Parts: sequence; structure tokens; C-alpha cells
Amino acid sequence: MTQFVHLRLHTEYSIVDGLVRIKPLMARVAELAMPAVAITDVCNFYGLIKAHKAAIDAGVQPIIGADLRVLEDDDPDKVYPLCLLAMNATGYRNLTLLISRAYTEGQQLGVPRVRKAWLEECRDGLIALSCGAAGDVGQALLAERVELAEQRARFWMDLYPQGFYLELHRTGREGDESHLHAAVALADSLQCPVVATNDVRFLSAEEFEAHEARVCIGEGRILDDPRRARAYTEQQYLRSPAEMAELFADIPEALQNSVEIARRCSVVLELGKPYLPEYPVPRGLSMDAYFRQLSHEGLDRRLAALFDVQSPDFAERQKTYRERLEFELDTIIQMGFPGYFLIVMDFIHWAKQHAIPVGPGRGSGAGSLVAYALEITDLDPLAYDLLFERFLNPERVSMPDFDVDFCMERRDEVIDYVADAYGREAVSQIITFGTMAAKAVVRDVARVQGKSYGLADKLSKMIPFEVGMTLQKALEQEAPLREFLEEDAQAQEIWDMAVQLEGITRGVGKHAGGVVIAPSRLTDFAPLYCDDSGGGLVTQYDKGDVEDAGLVKFDFLGLRTLTIIDWAVKMIDEAREASGEAPLDIDALPLNDSASFDLLKSGNTTAVFQLESRGMKELIKDLRPDCFEDIVALVALFRPGPLQSGMVENFINRKHGREAISYPDAQYQHVLLKPILEPTYGIILYQEQVMQIAQVLAGYTLGEADLLRRAMGKKKPEEMAQQREVFQNGAQAQGVDANLAVKIFDLVEKFAGYGFNKSHSAAYALVSYQTAWLKAHYPAQFMAAVMSSELDNTDKIVLFVDECKRMALSLRLPDVNAGRYMFTVSAQNDIIYGLGAIKGLGEGPVQSILGARESGGPFSDLFDFCARTDPRKVNRRAIEALIRSGAFDSLGTERWILMAALEDAIKTAEQNAANRDSGMADLFGDVMPGPAADSSDPYVRFRHAQPWSDRERLGGERDTLGLYISGHPIDEYQDEVRRFAPNRISELRDDRNAAQVIVGLIMETRTMNTQRGTMGVMKLDDSSGQIEVTLFSEAFAQYRELMLKGTIVIAEGRISVSDKTQKLEMRANSLRSLEQARQNYAQDLTIEVNAELVDEQFTATLERTLASACGGNCPVSLLYRQPHNLARIRLGSRWQVVPSDDLLQELRSVVGAERVFLQYQ
Repeated sequence: MTQFVHLRLHTEYSIVDGLVRIKPLMARVAELAMPAVAITDVCNFYGLIKAHKAAIDAGVQPIIGADLRVLEDDDPDKVYPLCLLAMNATGYRNLTLLISRAYTEGQQLGVPRVRKAWLEECRDGLIALSCGAAGDVGQALLAERVELAEQRARFWMDLYPQGFYLELHRTGREGDESHLHAAVALADSLQCPVVATNDVRFLSAEEFEAHEARVCIGEGRILDDPRRARAYTEQQYLRSPAEMAELFADIPEALQNSVEIARRCSVVLELGKPYLPEYPVPRGLSMDAYFRQLSHEGLDRRLAALFDVQSPDFAERQKTYRERLEFELDTIIQMGFPGYFLIVMDFIHWAKQHAIPVGPGRGSGAGSLVAYALEITDLDPLAYDLLFERFLNPERVSMPDFDVDFCMERRDEVIDYVADAYGREAVSQIITFGTMAAKAVVRDVARVQGKSYGLADKLSKMIPFEVGMTLQKALEQEAPLREFLEEDAQAQEIWDMAVQLEGITRGVGKHAGGVVIAPSRLTDFAPLYCDDSGGGLVTQYDKGDVEDAGLVKFDFLGLRTLTIIDWAVKMIDEAREASGEAPLDIDALPLNDSASFDLLKSGNTTAVFQLESRGMKELIKDLRPDCFEDIVALVALFRPGPLQSGMVENFINRKHGREAISYPDAQYQHVLLKPILEPTYGIILYQEQVMQIAQVLAGYTLGEADLLRRAMGKKKPEEMAQQREVFQNGAQAQGVDANLAVKIFDLVEKFAGYGFNKSHSAAYALVSYQTAWLKAHYPAQFMAAVMSSELDNTDKIVLFVDECKRMALSLRLPDVNAGRYMFTVSAQNDIIYGLGAIKGLGEGPVQSILGARESGGPFSDLFDFCARTDPRKVNRRAIEALIRSGAFDSLGTERWILMAALEDAIKTAEQNAANRDSGMADLFGDVMPGPAADSSDPYVRFRHAQPWSDRERLGGERDTLGLYISGHPIDEYQDEVRRFAPNRISELRDDRNAAQVIVGLIMETRTMNTQRGTMGVMKLDDSSGQIEVTLFSEAFAQYRELMLKGTIVIAEGRISVSDKTQKLEMRANSLRSLEQARQNYAQDLTIEVNAELVDEQFTATLERTLASACGGNCPVSLLYRQPHNLARIRLGSRWQVVPSDDLLQELRSVVGAERVFLQYQ
């Protein structure tokens, strides 16, 4: 049987091309009985570790390689491919260096390239393949420049003695055969070996079209584009040795050499052995001794803060902590991880010293007393039964993994510190790989196939928007999708191609928080990637592979809530300082504050960390937490497993005495389990409880119990049978009845699947409690900080403004004289809207305004403002946004007057600036002094400007702020709409029996498809509150045209409490616009006219205005007023009008706002 090894192959990780998935590749190679295979992705090792592990698992020898782009020395615009394969560890290291340098020094327009000089520096341990017709030798041969080809080949033969091969292809590409014959002749004359490859891009020929689509997606072209290069053929699949033997029957040595090269390449990667960076320790101390010393000193400080060291029982308490600390220290030192703890301690201490907020802990690390003593975490693990073995198990050697939360705004400062402290050549972040996900791949495929955008959009929207959604899942779940694909051949064509591409690696990114610190240069462990500017340095191995390669990962995560707490505390401290109080210590809050628990029990937890979702609010109202342990439980309970299993209801009922507490079950319980399960009312809620039960009842060590917990999570029957027997025997040895032990084991196994990491839950519960405490005690500062964190998210701001209204907090409009970039709180405890939240006003303009205000004091008027701010930053558009948002209201001038004066204010400022620049101002003063020169009123020429209606004023707020602050569009209709709906939304009551009428502004709408048809849902707001209104299919079909965002409607229907939200909702059976209601109920439109106004022009205007609205049912009356007389004149039926808003507004502009009104029956 002919032997052959594929030496040129691009996987999906080549990004620019390649459709080969690694695991199926190794399975296919093994199936074809090929002994080895090379992965030669384009200038990267992205998939190397995955390929190495998959190859070993499949019994295949992995060959490490890469296709590099080499710059021609005498012509820097020419780049040729060269394939390098690593023969040994030296070759692997050199190839790592070359790939890294290609990105860090050789990138141009995003394309990594290497120079020949770099190749000469890193030649050892490598074999080079010429890359066939595409390589520099191949191009010379195709150009029939034999001497140049010979010169280039000799260069490579000298650079890689006995290691350079001329590569031969027969893949049906243009130039393959011509090149092959010329290359064989050149090889013969130079005594240079040849090797056959198939330059593989996909596993089977059927994937060619999908591969072409993948290339087009990357290039932004369509498949039928006549200008795109056709660089691939359907023959570039993973041919079998027999196929290759038939293809190269005339050159058998080309096949033999592939096997020979494979024999020469024997790199064995050492995976899974961690290499920790060195932490500097004082002279005379070992790392272990220093680690012990710091831990005990830290515990001294913690115990002094926790307990009264003079109390009689302190010695006994301290003993418990010291024993736990010594056990943890012994374990950490035995496993070789003191350096890891010290490094984490180091950067956390640095962050705290520089006032960068750090979270109290995250994940299982909060279970370590050493971490608590070193101030890595801030939660006492003994107080909450948190287990060290859940974090670091001496029975299962694995790297510790601290996830550390930092303030979102300043996390990068900590990463910079680490890079400076441990060497920038030793620190980087970690790469991530973006893949072609279900909805996106459908759109991509449709685009490259040249299908219509509408078809792509429709098909994509039929795929549910869920995390982890796949095309297969969508097809199984969505009947309309299946029907659509059956009916539409073009949609099916898109789908078939998308299925082949789904999940393929599409691009690279940067891990949100992963940082690696190497003990030496990073390139000793992994190649590097960066963008073409040299920024964004990351390892080419992702978070799993980088640890396999021996690097230690640290997670620097950004938590916005820490930023919110920090901002709130700074505002609080300003207020406390003004009143002579000490600064607030957020880390020293009492955990039994009644006001905080009252707030939680009310369910008003909007903006409270982890407790603000609709479902969580319902759970809180049912649970009514009254201690910190209940908050810990809330974080653990609010997950799909517990919610669906019924354990949440059991927990709540047991807490409130509606169900008897048992440990854990009424039929099968044991007294030994009471101390473990008492905090959770007998419910097995935490993974730590599973471990403690095994320890107490069956004699497991906590390390063994952690292995049991993991086994229960995997649910392997044979492993569980073995563990059940161990548990039973251990329990019997403890004097526990064997049958009872098995029953309890089965209960534990059932709940272990739902169990949550208590260390993580407790640490996050502390942050939840801190935010609840701030909201309860300093609501204005807390909500200002919360809104500041969402400056760019209008939807969130709207939600939080509503919460401020519900809390009866005073919210002021933006203010050029009092506001700042973010939301702030005044001395009067008013929240001042952040200038940065005004649309069209970025940070640059705001900083210019603040700088001018700080240097020159408050602005006196618009002219002063324009004169003192930089017009290049604060331009006309920005000033208009400020005016319309109300930011100048505190100056005491109406917005419409300011808008009328804006042109003059800008011109005056520009002229005065030009004069100052030319020196004229020094000689003559201001040449163009502006309106204030001859009057104390700078706006005297603009007082006649047309006043804005409430609608215009509020519309300006809505346009610039995204919501209404100083009023509500419905306010001007309050008297009128109360005739249709006597009750405001806030006054409604649950009454399923009687129909009720409500009036509101439509804030948002959506539709839902059900088995009975399409239903419409809208949110109505009448400034007192909001309510969700649903129109089922028949009503929706009748009234859908009225469901327009921003319009006022009258809805009639039955009101009840929603099972989901516990809020009132309406099921409407009818809907009317305000105009329709007026048509039905208005008895008369009255226009009051003063005799002195009446002339020909007035009469013509009034006639024209009324004529434009004729054809309605509403009669018109004129109330004609003379100095001593008053008469009502009813116009004839031909003047009956439709009393629309437009008509009313136009009439009010003619006769005055107070002189036009509707009379109702």
C-alpha cells in the first residue's frame, strides 16, 4: 500500500481560506491510514494546540508548520509564500518567533510578512517547501526565467541544507502542470528533492462551493463577481494515499519524500505543565516562607477587624482560623502555587492603593482563607461555610483560577501595571475566535450568493434570537421556518450553504479579561498576534490552549457595578464632608441593615446588582429576604435548574413556615445534616453543601467530596455506581444505616445538578447588598451614578428616570452652569441631568464648556456662552441641542428666544474672536458688540419670536435626551382626556369583570405571532405611570393602524394583574385616536374673537384655516367679544370640522392659546 502524508493543509483557522475542521480532519486521516498530517495555516498557530491534542487522540502524528509570506528583498511590493515545517523543539521555537515577528514588525495593511533576514536568523530546526507555482521559484519557472529560478532555489537550499523541497501540485489550477515539469527538471539539475502536496483547503470535493463562499465572505465579494480571483479548485480536498499515488504515478519519489519529511518532523509539545512567573521575595526568605509570613500577618489584621482580640473566646476562634490557614498554606505550597497567589495579591494591592475599585471576589476563589488574609478577596469564608477544596483540590491537581473584578473604567490601568511590573515582553492578553453564528451566516451566505437583502433579512429573523442557537435547532423548533424553506427554493439554497459554514472560525478578537504572565519571553511559550498598528497584543492560543502551553492565566474582568458604587460613594463623600461627616466606608457596612432589607422586600430593586430583572423581582417579593444569607440564596436560586425543579417553591414555603423543614427530605433525613442545610431551610442549594454532606455522612475528605461533586455533574452511570458504593460503605462506617445512606445519596445526586457555587454567590451577594444599601440610604447619589454608567443607552436612561419618579427624587434638566459630563447631585439633593447624555454632544464639547465655566465663572447669557467656548468643539448643532434640552433654562430666558438669538450670538462671538486675533480689540474694543450694547436685555431684538408650544418644547427634550423631563405631551390634554378616562394609570385597579378606559401616549409597540394569529402589544404612558396593553388578533387587525409610537390613544378593555410581572395589564377590545374621540364626544369647537382683531386678513386666515378641516361632525362657534358686549355665533353645518390637533394648534396661533377650546357633552 502506498504511503503518503499531507504536508500542506489550511484549517478553518487560516481565516483567509480553509474549511477544514480539526477533529473531523484527524478522524479522516486515521480512517485513510495515513501516519501523520501537517497543519500549515497562514502565518498563525491559532489551531495548533487543538490539532496536536486531536491528532494524538486519533493516533496520528501531528506535524507543526505554517505558510509564511516572504518579502522579496529587491522589491518590497512582492510577497511570495513559503511553507516551513518544524523538525524539533528548536524549529518550533524559531517558527513561533517568525510568526510573532511577522505580526509585530512585518504587518502592512493587516497582512503579516517576514523578511529573508529574519528567516536567516531563525533557520535551525526547519524544513522549507517551495509552495509550488505560487512560490518565488515557481513564479520564475512559469515566467520561463530559469536562471532566476535556479538562483532562488539555490538561496533556499543554502538557507535550509538538506531541508528545502520543491513542491509539486496537480490540483487543476492554472500553471500547475507547467510548473511541475519545469520544477522536476530544475530539481534534477540542482539535485534538489521534490515533494507532492495537495494544498488542501477542505475535506471533500463537495465542500468546494462552500469554501468559495467562505473566501468571498472574507473578501466582501459575491460568488459571481467576474473580477474576483479563482484561486482554488474542487480538487484541493484531502485525497487518499491511493488517489495521490495514481496522480503522481510518474514521480513516486515525490510521495516517498512526504513520508520522509514526516519522519524528520518529531516535535512533541509538553502540554499542561504550568510555568509560573517569579515573584520577588526579600533576601534571606524563600518564596514559601515569605508566602506563609504574609498570610499570617494578613490574618492577624483580618481577625482584629472581625473580633474583639481581648475577649475570652478569641483564642479559640483564632485557633479555628489558624488551623484552616495552615491547611490551605500546606496545600498551596505542596502544589507549587505560592507565586500565583502572591502575583494576584500584588496587582490587587496596587489597584486598591491607587483607588481602583476591586470586587470582593468572584467564583470559587472566595472560599480560600489565604486569599482573604492576603486581601485578594473580602469575604470571610468561614463565616459562610465556603470551602477551600472547591477552589483548589489537593486530590485533583489543577491551576488555581482567580477571576478578579475591577472597575470597568480603570481596569486597563491594572493591566498596564502588570505589564510594567513583570515586563511587557512577558505579559499579554489572550486571543478569542469569532465564528459564523446561525443568524449571521445566513445573511453572509445570501450576500455572497447575490440574493436579495429582503430574503436574507426574512430568513435570518425566522431564526430565534437565543444564546447557543444553531441552524439545526431553529429548524426543529420553528414550523414557519420549515414551511418557508419548502416553499422558497432560493431560501433553501441559502440554508444549505449556511449549514456547511456555520461555526467556522471567521475572525479574531481579544478576550474580555484574560491576561497571561510568562516567566520569560512570551514567545518561549506562544506566538503573538497584534493589529497592524502594533496594538492589541495577544497570544495566538486561546484561553484553554494558552494554559495547555504552560502559561498561567489571570482574569482581569470589568464590572460596571463597581464603577457605579465608586461614583456614588464619591458623591456621597462630598455631601458628608459638607455636613461634617466622615467618608463612607463601603466595605464596612453592617450586613443587617433593616432599610436595605425593606427595600429588597418591596421588590423595588431596579439598578440593584443581580436583583433587578423582572423574574428576580417576583422571586424577591415571594421570598422576602431578611438576612444576608437570603441574598446569597437568591443569586443561587434564580437559574433555570432550580426554577424548573420546584426547589424554589420548596425553599420559599419552608422559609415562611408553609412547609415543614427537613434535612433534606421528610422521609430520608439525618441529624448530622442539620448544621449543613439549616441556612437553606433543608434545601440542597450549593455545591459546597454536597461536599459537606459527603464529608460528614460518609467520611469523604473534602478533596474526595469535590471529585464526587464533579462526578455527579457529569452523570456517568458507571462512575455514579462506583461512588454510590463508596458513599454507602463510608456512611456505614460512620454508623449511618446503609439504606438511608443510599436514599440520601440519590437525593444529593438529584440536587447536585442544580447546585450553585456558594463562594461565587456569596461574593456577588455582597455587591448586591452594597447597591441595595446605597439605594436605600443615598438614593439620589446612587441613581445619579447608575444613570451616568449608561450615558449612551437612552432606553436604560428612560427606565432609570421612571425609577427616579417612582422614588419621588427630584430630577433637573441639564444645566450649563451646574451640570457636569455625568449625572450629579446638587446641595439640595436634586439629580442634575448629565450633559454627556445629550444627543449630539460628545465629551469634547462638554469638557470645553466645563473648562470655560471653571476659568471664567457661570455663563450670564447665550452671548457670553458663545464668546467663551471653543466654536470648533461647541458648534451650532451642539448649542441647538443644549437649548432644546433645556440646558440654558437656568439663565431665565425661554428656549424659543434663545434659538432666535443663536445666529447673532455665534456671529458676534466669531467676529470678536477674529478682532482679538488681529489685535483690533486692543485698539477699539469690540467692533461688533452684539445686542447688549444699547440695552440691558441682550435678547431685546428677539423677544417677538414665536413661542413654542408644549409639544415643541417637549419634543426638543425627547429629541435631545430621549425622554420627557419637564413635562409630558399628554399634559396639555389632561383636562380633555379625563372626559374619556376619569382615572390615570397610577389610579387603576385590578378588575377583570368591568371594562375600563385609559388614555396614554404610545411609548413602544411590538407584535407577537401566536397559533390564533398576530397580536399587538403596546406600552402606554400618561405621565403618572405605564401599563402594557395587548390587542389579540381580531382587535389588532381592526386597530393596528392606530398603534403608532408617539401618538395618544384611548384604549378600552379589562384590567388584571399579570401572572408574569405582577403588574397591571390591559386586554383591550377597542382603540381610538384622540381625533376619533373628539369626533364622537365633542359638542362644539369654540373660538373666542376680540373685535379689534377682526379685519380682512384675519377673516381670510380664519376662513382658510377652518376650510382646511371641514367635513367632520363637530360644529364651530365664534364667541365674538366687544368692549361691552359678548355674542355667540354658531356657524352653519358646512363649517363642521374634524377637531384635529393640527387645526387646534393653527387656530391658537391665530387667536391665542387660551381662546380655542372644545365643549364636550
